[in-house]
Amino acid sequence: MARWEPGARERLVVAAVDLYADQGYDATTVAQIAERAGVTKSTFFRYFPDKRELLVAGQETLSTLLAEGVGEAPAGASPLDAVASGLERASSAMGQMNRELAPRLQAAIAASSELQERDALKSVGLATAMTDALVARGVPEATAHLAAEMGVLAFKRAYAEWSKDDHSPDAALAPFTVAALDELRIASQSLG
Repeated sequence: MARWEPGARERLVVAAVDLYADQGYDATTVAQIAERAGVTKSTFFRYFPDKRELLVAGQETLSTLLAEGVGEAPAGASPLDAVASGLERASSAMGQMNRELAPRLQAAIAASSELQERDALKSVGLATAMTDALVARGVPEATAHLAAEMGVLAFKRAYAEWSKDDHSPDAALAPFTVAALDELRIASQSLG
C-alpha cells in the first residue's frame, strides 16, 4: 500500500464520496475508504477522526477564507458587500475537484440524516465565521448574523449552480457566489 504518497487527504475524500454514492454512507467503512484511497487505516485516522468528518474536509480553511475576505473588504463596505468579499475569497479556493465531487456529495448527504446533520453544522460554522468577522468590523450583531446567513445561503446556491454540467468546465465559482448574493439582496428588499 502506498502509505507515503502525496495527496492522501484528497484521495481519502474522493474515495469516501465515491463509496457513499455507490453503497450509501451507513454501509461504508473506514477500512473500505482507506483501501480505495490506497492508504492504511492509521493514515485515515491521521487526517480524520471518523468517516463523517470527511464531508467537511476543508471547513476550517473555508471559514478562515470567508472571515479574511470579510475583514479585508474596504472600510466603507456595507455588511453584504463585506460578505461578498468573503465569498469571493473563499470561492477562489474551490477548484475542479470540488466541482466534480459536488453532485455525488450532495446525493450522499441527501440520502443520510447523519450527513444532513453534519452539513447543517458546517453551515452554522461558516455563518459564525462571517458573523464574527462582521462584528469585528463594527457591524451590529443582529445585522452581522443576518448578512452572514445570507452569505451562507448564497454560497450554497452558487455551489449547486456551479457544479451543474451545463457550465464551462473552467468556470470559476466566485461569479456564481456574487450573483447569488445579489439575487438574495434583491429578494430581501421585497420582504418589506
